Amino acid sequence: MIDIKYLREKPEIFYSSSKARGFDTTTLDKFFDLDREWRENLKKINDLKHRKNQITASISEAMKNGGDIQALKEEVKGLNSNIDSLEERQKIIETEREVIVRTIPNLLHDSVPVCKGDENNVVVRHWGVASVFRDDVDEYLNSTGKTGQYTLLDWKPQSHVDLMQKLDLADLERAGRSAGSRFFYLKNRLVKLELALANYAVDFLSERGFNVVEPPYMLNYRAMAGATDMDTFKDTLYKIEGEDLYLISTSEHPIAAMYMDEIFEESSLPLRIAGLSPCFRKEAGAHGKDTKGIFRVHQFTKIEQFIFCHPDHSWDFLEEILGNAEAIFQSLKIPYRVVNVCSGELGNLAAKKFDIEAWFPAQGKFREVVSASNDTDYQARSLGIRFRTKDGNRFVHTLNSTAIATTRVMVAIMENFQANDGSGIKIPEALVPYTGFDFIPGN
Repeated sequence: MIDIKYLREKPEIFYSSSKARGFDTTTLDKFFDLDREWRENLKKINDLKHRKNQITASISEAMKNGGDIQALKEEVKGLNSNIDSLEERQKIIETEREVIVRTIPNLLHDSVPVCKGDENNVVVRHWGVASVFRDDVDEYLNSTGKTGQYTLLDWKPQSHVDLMQKLDLADLERAGRSAGSRFFYLKNRLVKLELALANYAVDFLSERGFNVVEPPYMLNYRAMAGATDMDTFKDTLYKIEGEDLYLISTSEHPIAAMYMDEIFEESSLPLRIAGLSPCFRKEAGAHGKDTKGIFRVHQFTKIEQFIFCHPDHSWDFLEEILGNAEAIFQSLKIPYRVVNVCSGELGNLAAKKFDIEAWFPAQGKFREVVSASNDTDYQARSLGIRFRTKDGNRFVHTLNSTAIATTRVMVAIMENFQANDGSGIKIPEALVPYTGFDFIPGN
């Protein structure tokens, strides 16, 4: 949630930022109309109360002197009625204004490119030597500013769907019958690979000062609405029927809500947390996209980075969590590029977001595997998370980033490390101590 005081002081900044996002600025107009009425009513209420105090004093004086107070009492009665009416209206205004404020997006950072559409995201850098099928060379070079290094393949890598079936690593058909589309049964060594990825990411972040947390897999509305934008996520979240509970779509949300309405000591910041959890997503807006396989699914495991920090340091921490994610993909030898996400593609919370997109040889394109965001004080303000200073309490800044979303990384491994005859999948060297094997063969 934005700072109302700052919105009043600098409305032009919010109009400019909202326009850059493609956000309907009539919402801002409605806020200012309501806020203006609220302030006018507040003045009227204070004036009426002042008049009431004056009359009450006059009544007291008249009673001492034996004067007639009936007219004065009638005036007080009329003032009370007007005050009650205005105060009732104030409550309505405050409720409507609160709803509107929660929909106004965070202020964009100056370095966010102003545009709409994923294709317009700005490539910041790329890493690795990609395996590129000959028909996909132009796509790869165009996606890396003509500077990406690659090894040319004269054979087309198999899709992860075909590999999983061929190597008996998943059962999608039975999952479809028992649960529906975008679900899966993982099998055999692919299960061990998923566990290895989770343990590897947890160890990786633990060594970098992150406390590991397994959060609740459900949140109540107060916590979920404070941690995310419910309007944006309404088509993503699973609601538990008949209960005030939602299944989490990322551990970011329960970790953000973990310190709801609490005040940190300044000396305890930054607080780094690594969240390990399943994630549940409807993917309602992804009709027809990735309907086969495990790239876009309703349920997956993710290890998330989260930081509560002093506002003066949050931009440094954005680079830290992005750097952690890059280091993980470098250690796995998965080629990727980093993009600065454009204004029209940001959610309401993020002031700036970087995506890491891995190269998928079978698909012949870069695809998102990591999102790293600085939400500044937007999320903390909604959740009431502050820290003490000598000049009073201030809101912390919160940041989040994927470390590993297991299903997408498994797809990247299957596409990047498959044998050219499809006979098996090589395991990235960094994961071998966690898997106990270096190759997934066919049965």
